[in-house]
Amino acid sequence: MIFPLEQLIKFRDNIYEITCAASRRAFQISMVRDDVIQENQGKVVSVAAKQLFTDEVKYRIEQ
Repeated sequence: MIFPLEQLIKFRDNIYEITCAASRRAFQISMVRDDVIQENQGKVVSVAAKQLFTDEVKYRIEQ
């Protein structure tokens, strides 16, 4: 899997927020050593970004 570039280009919300969310999600995936890492040749950030852009994983900003 490659980074979801088309979805990134079409994204109309705050890019900083989703970048921070992808970074945090990538950290979570790597810490639990999820099987999805092996399935995607260790591309943790790409997996995290795909999960966020496809709404498989939701994020929110806490005040």
